Amino acid sequence: MTATDRQGADVTPAPLPRPPAAPSRRRFSAATAMFARGGLVSGVVLAVLVIFLVVVAVFPGLIASGDPTASVSGAFQPPSGDHWFGTDDLGRDVLTRAVWGAHPILLASVVGILIATVAGVSLGLLGGLARGFVSGLVMRVLDVMLALPALLIALMVVAIVGTGVTSIVIAVGVAYIPAFARVVYGSVQRLRTADYVAAAKLFGASRLRTVVRHLLPNLATEIAVVASSAIGWAVLTAATLSFLGFGVALPAPDWGVDLSSGGQYLETAWWISTFPGLAITATILLSNYLGDYVGSVLDPRRMVRVRRGSLPN
Repeated sequence: MTATDRQGADVTPAPLPRPPAAPSRRRFSAATAMFARGGLVSGVVLAVLVIFLVVVAVFPGLIASGDPTASVSGAFQPPSGDHWFGTDDLGRDVLTRAVWGAHPILLASVVGILIATVAGVSLGLLGGLARGFVSGLVMRVLDVMLALPALLIALMVVAIVGTGVTSIVIAVGVAYIPAFARVVYGSVQRLRTADYVAAAKLFGASRLRTVVRHLLPNLATEIAVVASSAIGWAVLTAATLSFLGFGVALPAPDWGVDLSSGGQYLETAWWISTFPGLAITATILLSNYLGDYVGSVLDPRRMVRVRRGSLPN
Protein backbone atom coordinates (compact mmCIF):
# COMPACT_ATOMS: atom_id res chain seq x y z
CA MET A 1 0.00 0.00 0.00
CA THR A 2 1.33 3.42 -0.98
CA ALA A 3 0.50 6.88 0.31
CA THR A 4 -0.09 10.05 -1.81
CA ASP A 5 1.02 13.57 -1.08
CA ARG A 6 -1.06 16.71 -1.67
CA GLN A 7 -0.08 16.89 -5.37
CA GLY A 8 -1.25 13.29 -5.86
CA ALA A 9 2.20 11.78 -6.24
CA ASP A 10 2.82 8.39 -4.78
CA VAL A 11 4.91 8.41 -1.64
CA THR A 12 6.45 5.05 -0.78
CA PRO A 13 8.15 4.84 2.58
CA ALA A 14 11.82 3.90 2.46
CA PRO A 15 12.56 0.37 3.67
CA LEU A 16 14.05 0.10 7.11
CA PRO A 17 17.77 -0.79 7.17
CA ARG A 18 18.57 -4.39 8.00
CA PRO A 19 20.36 -4.86 11.29
CA PRO A 20 24.01 -5.84 10.90
CA ALA A 21 24.87 -9.50 11.31
CA ALA A 22 26.51 -10.60 14.52
CA PRO A 23 30.35 -10.62 14.43
CA SER A 24 30.50 -14.39 14.91
CA ARG A 25 28.04 -14.91 12.05
CA ARG A 26 29.99 -12.58 9.76
CA ARG A 27 33.19 -14.40 10.62
CA PHE A 28 31.63 -17.79 9.91
CA SER A 29 30.25 -16.55 6.58
CA ALA A 30 33.64 -15.14 5.61
CA ALA A 31 35.41 -18.38 6.48
CA THR A 32 32.83 -20.40 4.54
CA ALA A 33 33.26 -18.15 1.51
CA MET A 34 37.02 -18.49 1.65
CA PHE A 35 36.88 -22.28 1.81
CA ALA A 36 34.38 -22.38 -1.06
CA ARG A 37 36.26 -20.00 -3.34
CA GLY A 38 39.82 -21.13 -2.93
CA GLY A 39 40.57 -23.60 -0.19
CA LEU A 40 37.91 -26.28 -0.18
CA VAL A 41 39.75 -28.86 -2.27
CA SER A 42 43.04 -28.17 -0.53
CA GLY A 43 41.34 -28.37 2.86
CA VAL A 44 39.72 -31.72 2.08
CA VAL A 45 42.99 -33.21 0.79
CA LEU A 46 44.88 -31.86 3.78
CA ALA A 47 42.29 -33.21 6.21
CA VAL A 48 42.45 -36.67 4.62
CA LEU A 49 46.24 -36.75 4.82
CA VAL A 50 46.30 -35.56 8.43
CA ILE A 51 43.66 -38.13 9.45
CA PHE A 52 45.61 -40.87 7.67
CA LEU A 53 48.79 -39.85 9.50
CA VAL A 54 46.97 -39.85 12.84
CA VAL A 55 45.56 -43.32 12.15
CA VAL A 56 49.02 -44.60 11.22
CA ALA A 57 50.51 -43.17 14.41
CA VAL A 58 47.74 -44.21 16.82
CA PHE A 59 46.45 -47.42 15.21
CA PRO A 60 49.32 -48.83 13.13
CA GLY A 61 47.80 -52.31 13.28
CA LEU A 62 44.98 -51.14 11.00
CA ILE A 63 47.50 -50.44 8.22
CA ALA A 64 50.10 -53.14 8.88
CA SER A 65 48.91 -56.00 11.06
CA GLY A 66 52.18 -57.93 11.07
CA ASP A 67 54.83 -57.99 13.77
CA PRO A 68 57.44 -55.31 12.91
CA THR A 69 60.18 -57.22 14.77
CA ALA A 70 59.56 -60.65 13.19
CA SER A 71 61.40 -62.07 10.20
CA VAL A 72 58.88 -62.80 7.45
CA SER A 73 61.11 -63.65 4.51
CA GLY A 74 64.67 -63.77 3.31
CA ALA A 75 66.99 -60.86 3.99
CA PHE A 76 67.49 -58.03 1.49
CA GLN A 77 64.45 -58.83 -0.62
CA PRO A 78 63.78 -55.90 -3.00
CA PRO A 79 60.34 -54.26 -3.21
CA SER A 80 57.84 -56.64 -4.78
CA GLY A 81 54.20 -57.66 -4.69
CA ASP A 82 54.77 -59.70 -1.55
CA HIS A 83 56.72 -56.99 0.27
CA TRP A 84 55.98 -53.57 -1.16
CA PHE A 85 58.94 -51.90 0.56
CA GLY A 86 61.17 -54.99 0.57
CA THR A 87 62.84 -56.60 3.59
CA ASP A 88 65.81 -55.54 5.69
CA ASP A 89 68.98 -57.34 6.74
CA LEU A 90 67.05 -59.62 9.14
CA GLY A 91 64.17 -60.40 6.79
CA ARG A 92 61.72 -57.99 8.46
CA ASP A 93 59.12 -56.24 6.33
CA VAL A 94 60.19 -52.64 5.75
CA LEU A 95 56.61 -51.42 5.16
CA THR A 96 55.45 -52.84 8.48
CA ARG A 97 58.38 -51.25 10.29
CA ALA A 98 57.76 -47.91 8.56
CA VAL A 99 54.12 -47.91 9.67
CA TRP A 100 54.86 -48.92 13.26
CA GLY A 101 57.88 -46.61 13.38
CA ALA A 102 55.64 -43.56 12.99
CA HIS A 103 54.32 -43.88 16.55
CA PRO A 104 57.42 -42.94 18.59
CA ILE A 105 58.47 -40.13 16.26
CA LEU A 106 55.04 -38.49 16.02
CA LEU A 107 54.35 -39.01 19.71
CA ALA A 108 57.58 -37.27 20.66
CA SER A 109 56.95 -34.48 18.16
CA VAL A 110 53.32 -33.69 19.00
CA VAL A 111 53.68 -33.96 22.79
CA GLY A 112 56.95 -32.02 22.65
CA ILE A 113 55.29 -29.20 20.69
CA LEU A 114 52.42 -29.13 23.20
CA ILE A 115 54.96 -28.67 25.99
CA ALA A 116 56.75 -25.97 24.00
CA THR A 117 53.44 -24.21 23.31
CA VAL A 118 52.37 -24.05 26.95
CA ALA A 119 55.80 -23.05 28.26
CA GLY A 120 56.59 -20.67 25.39
CA VAL A 121 53.26 -18.85 25.56
CA SER A 122 53.60 -18.49 29.33
CA LEU A 123 57.12 -17.08 29.09
CA GLY A 124 56.13 -14.78 26.24
CA LEU A 125 53.23 -13.39 28.25
CA LEU A 126 55.45 -12.99 31.31
CA GLY A 127 58.15 -11.19 29.35
CA GLY A 128 55.64 -8.99 27.54
CA LEU A 129 53.54 -7.98 30.54
CA ALA A 130 56.18 -7.80 33.25
CA ARG A 131 58.52 -4.86 33.54
CA GLY A 132 62.04 -4.27 34.70
CA PHE A 133 64.27 -7.10 35.89
CA VAL A 134 61.79 -9.96 35.31
CA SER A 135 61.09 -9.07 31.68
CA GLY A 136 64.77 -8.50 30.95
CA LEU A 137 65.82 -11.80 32.53
CA VAL A 138 63.21 -13.82 30.63
CA MET A 139 64.05 -12.30 27.27
CA ARG A 140 67.82 -12.56 27.72
CA VAL A 141 67.51 -16.28 28.50
CA LEU A 142 65.33 -16.72 25.41
CA ASP A 143 67.83 -14.75 23.30
CA VAL A 144 70.60 -17.12 24.36
CA MET A 145 68.43 -20.12 23.47
CA LEU A 146 67.50 -18.59 20.11
CA ALA A 147 71.19 -18.18 19.33
CA LEU A 148 71.61 -21.96 19.53
CA PRO A 149 70.19 -24.40 16.96
CA ALA A 150 67.19 -26.38 18.20
CA LEU A 151 69.04 -29.66 17.57
CA LEU A 152 71.95 -28.55 19.74
CA ILE A 153 69.57 -27.68 22.59
CA ALA A 154 67.85 -31.05 22.18
CA LEU A 155 71.21 -32.85 22.28
CA MET A 156 72.15 -31.08 25.50
CA VAL A 157 68.82 -32.05 27.06
CA VAL A 158 69.10 -35.76 26.18
CA ALA A 159 72.67 -35.74 27.43
CA ILE A 160 71.29 -34.65 30.80
CA VAL A 161 68.06 -36.67 31.09
CA GLY A 162 69.15 -39.80 29.19
CA THR A 163 67.79 -41.72 26.21
CA GLY A 164 64.34 -42.98 25.26
CA VAL A 165 61.10 -41.57 23.90
CA THR A 166 60.39 -39.60 27.09
CA SER A 167 63.77 -37.92 26.85
CA ILE A 168 63.13 -36.98 23.23
CA VAL A 169 59.73 -35.51 24.22
CA ILE A 170 61.41 -33.32 26.84
CA ALA A 171 64.21 -32.38 24.46
CA VAL A 172 61.82 -31.35 21.68
CA GLY A 173 59.69 -29.39 24.15
CA VAL A 174 62.65 -27.44 25.54
CA ALA A 175 64.22 -26.84 22.12
CA TYR A 176 61.14 -25.13 20.65
CA ILE A 177 60.12 -22.99 23.64
CA PRO A 178 61.96 -19.88 22.30
CA ALA A 179 60.06 -19.97 18.99
CA PHE A 180 56.69 -19.64 20.72
CA ALA A 181 57.92 -17.24 23.41
CA ARG A 182 59.36 -14.77 20.91
CA VAL A 183 56.20 -14.71 18.79
CA VAL A 184 53.97 -14.19 21.83
CA TYR A 185 56.30 -11.56 23.31
CA GLY A 186 56.25 -9.47 20.13
CA SER A 187 52.48 -9.70 19.83
CA VAL A 188 51.94 -8.78 23.49
CA GLN A 189 54.17 -5.75 23.10
CA ARG A 190 52.00 -4.66 20.19
CA LEU A 191 48.64 -5.45 21.80
CA ARG A 192 49.27 -4.14 25.31
CA THR A 193 48.64 -0.57 24.09
CA ALA A 194 45.51 -1.45 22.11
CA ASP A 195 42.33 0.48 22.89
CA TYR A 196 40.38 -2.55 24.12
CA VAL A 197 43.17 -3.48 26.54
CA ALA A 198 43.28 0.07 27.87
CA ALA A 199 39.48 0.05 28.21
CA ALA A 200 39.58 -3.23 30.13
CA LYS A 201 42.10 -1.77 32.57
CA LEU A 202 40.00 1.38 32.88
CA PHE A 203 36.97 -0.66 33.92
CA GLY A 204 38.97 -2.45 36.58
CA ALA A 205 39.72 -5.76 34.85
CA SER A 206 42.49 -7.72 36.52
CA ARG A 207 45.65 -8.63 34.64
CA LEU A 208 44.62 -12.29 34.49
CA ARG A 209 41.20 -11.41 33.08
CA THR A 210 42.80 -9.10 30.51
CA VAL A 211 45.13 -11.87 29.39
CA VAL A 212 42.42 -14.55 29.19
CA ARG A 213 39.62 -12.45 27.68
CA HIS A 214 41.54 -10.08 25.42
CA LEU A 215 45.14 -11.09 24.72
CA LEU A 216 44.99 -14.87 24.29
CA PRO A 217 42.06 -14.84 21.78
CA ASN A 218 44.01 -12.39 19.62
CA LEU A 219 47.14 -14.53 19.89
CA ALA A 220 45.38 -17.79 19.00
CA THR A 221 45.94 -17.41 15.25
CA GLU A 222 49.69 -16.87 15.53
CA ILE A 223 50.08 -19.66 18.09
CA ALA A 224 48.13 -22.10 15.88
CA VAL A 225 50.25 -21.28 12.83
CA VAL A 226 53.53 -21.64 14.71
CA ALA A 227 52.43 -24.90 16.35
CA SER A 228 51.24 -26.54 13.12
CA SER A 229 54.44 -25.58 11.30
CA ALA A 230 56.72 -26.51 14.20
CA ILE A 231 55.51 -30.13 14.22
CA GLY A 232 57.47 -30.77 11.02
CA TRP A 233 60.69 -29.40 12.50
CA ALA A 234 60.01 -31.39 15.67
CA VAL A 235 59.70 -34.55 13.55
CA LEU A 236 63.08 -33.79 12.00
CA THR A 237 64.63 -33.18 15.43
CA ALA A 238 63.11 -36.33 16.95
CA ALA A 239 64.17 -38.45 13.97
CA THR A 240 67.70 -37.04 14.16
CA LEU A 241 67.96 -37.89 17.85
CA SER A 242 66.74 -41.42 17.12
CA PHE A 243 69.19 -41.65 14.22
CA LEU A 244 72.00 -40.78 16.64
CA GLY A 245 70.90 -43.48 19.07
CA PHE A 246 69.02 -41.45 21.68
CA GLY A 247 65.57 -42.86 20.87
CA VAL A 248 64.16 -46.35 21.02
CA ALA A 249 66.54 -49.27 20.81
CA LEU A 250 66.50 -51.99 18.19
CA PRO A 251 64.64 -54.15 17.34
CA ALA A 252 61.75 -51.70 18.07
CA PRO A 253 60.68 -49.86 14.90
CA ASP A 254 61.47 -46.18 14.57
CA TRP A 255 62.01 -44.01 11.51
CA GLY A 256 65.31 -42.61 12.76
CA VAL A 257 66.63 -45.95 13.98
CA ASP A 258 65.72 -47.73 10.73
CA LEU A 259 67.24 -44.91 8.70
CA SER A 260 70.46 -45.32 10.63
CA SER A 261 70.56 -49.12 10.53
CA GLY A 262 70.02 -49.21 6.78
CA GLY A 263 72.70 -46.66 6.01
CA GLN A 264 75.42 -49.28 5.68
CA TYR A 265 73.41 -51.11 2.99
CA LEU A 266 72.65 -48.17 0.70
CA GLU A 267 74.56 -49.62 -2.26
CA THR A 268 73.02 -53.10 -2.07
CA ALA A 269 69.66 -52.54 -0.32
CA TRP A 270 68.70 -48.89 -0.80
CA TRP A 271 65.07 -49.46 0.21
CA ILE A 272 65.87 -50.08 3.91
CA SER A 273 66.75 -46.42 4.49
CA THR A 274 64.89 -44.83 1.60
CA PHE A 275 61.32 -45.48 2.75
CA PRO A 276 61.77 -44.31 6.37
CA GLY A 277 63.49 -41.24 4.97
CA LEU A 278 60.61 -40.60 2.58
CA ALA A 279 58.16 -40.95 5.48
CA ILE A 280 60.05 -38.29 7.44
CA THR A 281 60.18 -35.99 4.42
CA ALA A 282 56.48 -36.39 3.65
CA THR A 283 55.53 -35.65 7.26
CA ILE A 284 57.64 -32.49 7.30
CA LEU A 285 56.12 -31.28 4.02
CA LEU A 286 52.62 -32.02 5.30
CA SER A 287 53.31 -30.05 8.48
CA ASN A 288 54.63 -27.05 6.55
CA TYR A 289 51.62 -27.08 4.25
CA LEU A 290 49.33 -27.38 7.27
CA GLY A 291 50.94 -24.31 8.81
CA ASP A 292 50.50 -22.29 5.60
CA TYR A 293 46.90 -23.41 5.27
CA VAL A 294 46.02 -22.61 8.88
CA GLY A 295 47.61 -19.19 8.45
CA SER A 296 45.62 -18.47 5.29
CA VAL A 297 42.36 -19.56 6.92
CA LEU A 298 42.81 -17.65 10.16
CA ASP A 299 44.46 -14.51 8.78
CA PRO A 300 42.09 -11.63 9.64
CA ARG A 301 43.26 -9.57 6.64
CA ARG A 302 42.34 -12.43 4.33
CA MET A 303 38.95 -12.62 6.02
CA VAL A 304 38.42 -8.93 5.29
CA ARG A 305 39.24 -9.45 1.63
CA VAL A 306 36.73 -12.27 1.47
CA ARG A 307 34.00 -10.07 2.94
CA ARG A 308 34.81 -7.44 0.31
CA GLY A 309 34.69 -10.00 -2.47
CA SER A 310 38.31 -9.41 -3.49
CA LEU A 311 39.74 -12.85 -2.72
CA PRO A 312 41.59 -14.04 -5.84
CA ASN A 313 40.30 -17.15 -7.54
